Amino acid sequence: MDGAESVRSGRSDRSERSHRSHGSHHSRHHRHRSHGSSSHNHRRTSDRVRDDRSVTIQAPGNGSDVDSRIAESERIEVQILPQDDNWGDNTTAYTGNTSETGFSMDDMRKFDKESFDDDNSGFDCCRYLSTGLAAILSLLGFFSPIAMVVLPRLKIGGWETSPCTVECEGLLISMAFKLLILLIGTVALFFHAPRATMPRVFVFRVVVLFLVFVLTFAFWLFYGVKIMQEREFSFYSIVQFSVHLVDALLFIHYIAIILLIIRQLQPQFVIHVVRSPDGVGQTYTLGHLSIQRASVWILEQYYKDFQVYNPYLENVMKKPNMKMSGLKFYDVDGGQQPNNHARSRAMFAAAARRREASHNDRFYEEQEYDRRVRKRKARLITAAEEAFTHIKRMQDENGPAIAMDPQEAAQAVFPSMARPLQKFLRVTRQQPRYTMESVLQHLATCISHDLSAKSFIEKYLSQGVIIMNEKDYKDNQKWVLVCDQLLTREIEHGTIFQLRQNDISLLCTVKKLPHFNITEEVIDPKSNKFVLRLNSETSV
Repeated sequence: MDGAESVRSGRSDRSERSHRSHGSHHSRHHRHRSHGSSSHNHRRTSDRVRDDRSVTIQAPGNGSDVDSRIAESERIEVQILPQDDNWGDNTTAYTGNTSETGFSMDDMRKFDKESFDDDNSGFDCCRYLSTGLAAILSLLGFFSPIAMVVLPRLKIGGWETSPCTVECEGLLISMAFKLLILLIGTVALFFHAPRATMPRVFVFRVVVLFLVFVLTFAFWLFYGVKIMQEREFSFYSIVQFSVHLVDALLFIHYIAIILLIIRQLQPQFVIHVVRSPDGVGQTYTLGHLSIQRASVWILEQYYKDFQVYNPYLENVMKKPNMKMSGLKFYDVDGGQQPNNHARSRAMFAAAARRREASHNDRFYEEQEYDRRVRKRKARLITAAEEAFTHIKRMQDENGPAIAMDPQEAAQAVFPSMARPLQKFLRVTRQQPRYTMESVLQHLATCISHDLSAKSFIEKYLSQGVIIMNEKDYKDNQKWVLVCDQLLTREIEHGTIFQLRQNDISLLCTVKKLPHFNITEEVIDPKSNKFVLRLNSETSV
């Protein structure tokens, strides 16, 4: 057939010739046994390799001579190339959606991962720009009352005012203390480095800054039209006008505290956070927040409550499957064979038996792993306690001794616990996170502060919280917020959003706290009395 002949390649022809030459070589080998054993072994090895590399796929026939000849012509030679033992190091896989442009989903995945390591100067610029704009508006509103009082005293353009009386001086003192209180409150609550750079503007913060700008602009407009142009003579009226501006700024500061701080303190929602791929979850309560501010709050809790994700633990109990995989049967001609259904049923039954046995294997593997971890932990605790018994402070030693600093003491006792610690870190897959220098530094710190052996090994008994992971700690952590709603909207019942960073993703689900209807039930004093019922079978 033409289709079968088009599949045959030049490599299959060479394979056929190699089989024929192989057969003729064996006939000559039986006639001439005077050849050396080394050449015979070499040729036999090469023949075995050649036989292993060639597989013949023959289309099934009906048993007739014509069909057998057609099947002989449709024989396909497939050569299997030898595998290298270092296949994991030099193998290139092509997968994903291919197109004429050559761009695949793997390229998109690579681009997404590389974006986390890009330069963050643009985000830093936006962060400092917003803080600088807020500072400029705040300083403009703060110094405006002072400027309104000072300008008439400068006598610009021959502007004369009345002398300051006792009531005027009282207003000046009151304005000075109000400005001091406003300055302290504003600096203490709002002038600090922002904890996060959000993709959208903070609506309530923009509203507060807009109120400050509108209020300051309105007072300056009235001051220029009614006071400067008309050359107001009463200095008491000018001071009173400035005091009104300070009072308005104090009220705006009070509104800012309610909107930005107090409003979010009362719990209104419950949010459940699940981390992928290890499936660790936590549940928190929070108040009224926008989606982007809720994501910032979740990340703050995540870095202090979640343990470090260790990708090496995912494969700690997976062993290479030595069982033979199920065979696949292909029909070249597309004809129906009577035993296809029987073969399919046999394959499905074998796969079902393997699935039933897999959960038992997983159960016993987890038990064995937990036993190994507990065993290594007990050895580590014993070795650490024994090592710490040899350390004493100079004041506690009565006899002659060699004085050592904490670093030298750590280097002296560390070899006795180095092997148990290394084995424990290896079985818990933590050895890439710790170096010998970091362990010695931690041991010296524990010795200098008179900590116990269990306090020293506490750092290594668990994966540890994320914020304490010195290896992956960065001053700037970049996350991607994914949500199908506008990020400035407040969270509500059923809101779902996701936070992603490289291979880690946090899925957040929001539920509203229900309304609790509590009723009162009064116990009647007359019904709160009891009698003792005795019977012959009781022990009372």
